[in-house]
Amino acid sequence: MIEVKIGEAVSDIRSASEGWINQQINQRKADGLSVCVKVTIKEEGLNMVLLTPTCPSGGGGSRPPRDREQKLFDLWNKRGLNRPDFTGGNLVAFLKQLKNAF
Repeated sequence: MIEVKIGEAVSDIRSASEGWINQQINQRKADGLSVCVKVTIKEEGLNMVLLTPTCPSGGGGSRPPRDREQKLFDLWNKRGLNRPDFTGGNLVAFLKQLKNAF
C-alpha cells in the first residue's frame, strides 16, 4: 500500500494522477496555505512515512535506515521533496519512480 496525502486530500498511488497532484498543490498555494505532502509506504518489508519540510514533524526512526529505505530517502531528496519550494512535478517524478520500484 502506498498512499499520498496532500493537505487533507488522500489518494492511493494508483489513483494519484498528475492532474490530481497538481490541482491539490496549486490550489493550496493559491489559497496561501503551506503545502504538506505525506507519502506512506507499506510494501515488501517497508513501513515508511516521507514528509515534505512544510509538514509538522512526527519525529524520525530510532535506527539508521536500511538500504532500501535509504534509496527511497535519496530519491525523495533527489526529486527536491526535501525543499520547501517543491512542485507538483517533483512529486509526480518521485511517484513514477516509486511505482517502478514495486
